[in-house]
Amino acid sequence: MAKKTKVSEENDGARAGQEPAGLIVQINGLLPALSPAEQRVARLVLADPAASARRTITDLSAAAETSEATVIRFCRSIGMSGYPQLRIRLAAEAARRVEPTDSRVVGGDIPPGADMAQIIATIAFNDARAVEETAEQLDPEVCDKIVDALVKASRVEVFGAGASGFVAADFQAKLHRIGRVAYYWPDLHTSLTSAALLGPGDVALGISHTGTTADTIDVLERAKAAGAVTVALTNFPRSPICDVADFVLTTAARETTYRSGAMASRLAQLTVVDCLFVGVAARTRTRARKALEVTAEAVRGRRLGTTRRRSGDA
Repeated sequence: MAKKTKVSEENDGARAGQEPAGLIVQINGLLPALSPAEQRVARLVLADPAASARRTITDLSAAAETSEATVIRFCRSIGMSGYPQLRIRLAAEAARRVEPTDSRVVGGDIPPGADMAQIIATIAFNDARAVEETAEQLDPEVCDKIVDALVKASRVEVFGAGASGFVAADFQAKLHRIGRVAYYWPDLHTSLTSAALLGPGDVALGISHTGTTADTIDVLERAKAAGAVTVALTNFPRSPICDVADFVLTTAARETTYRSGAMASRLAQLTVVDCLFVGVAARTRTRARKALEVTAEAVRGRRLGTTRRRSGDA
């Protein structure tokens, strides 16, 4: 099985035979890995791609309070050959993206004084966009390799802390429901000891939006040392968790001041794990369907309005 399917080429959108990830998604994912000066350029571009595409390199560098050389370094950091290519890609991205014409705030903070209708519309729009952009940049080949590893695994461990822990628990429950041996441990010590018991052929999946959660990184590192196949799910393809993963999957969620650990990031993560789950179920269709039927029957009587059947009932 191929190792280190991540970071520099594939997850930066340079996959052979496949459309590159959206430039805005790509820049947002690489933002933490950029220098402070490059981040100022990136934030200007993210805030208004269309306006940035119309600017000369001198105008953009001045607006970002940096040098033209920094703008060129920024271009190269995100995989562009130079500023002309960046402007072309930004113009194409701006033309492709249909922005709302009402008062919704796209990918940014909800302004002071926003009414409840604007808050609801903005959150719904940006959450939906996070799911769409995550799906657009997922690499089917990498997903297929991970599904293959999950199907062959005798044991799967899923790790995550905080909001990512909810997603980890959801994935574990889905796999368990179709008869796969899968575990999620919310306690760090139990996670570390369980990861140490993994071996070749087992799979460990670590979920961290930032890719910098020390607990999840440590557990995934322990699983890798034990010989397990390691998978990271993060929003940032150059984050530390990628260094201990054999395969990396990325989401495309943007968090704002009031929404750190927001639903958008969880929805994006759930989209990815749902794709993996359905992939596993499709590969093991007969077994999965039987397990779903048996487990559904086991809890059917726990719903109000249904007739409970007991042993010996007619």
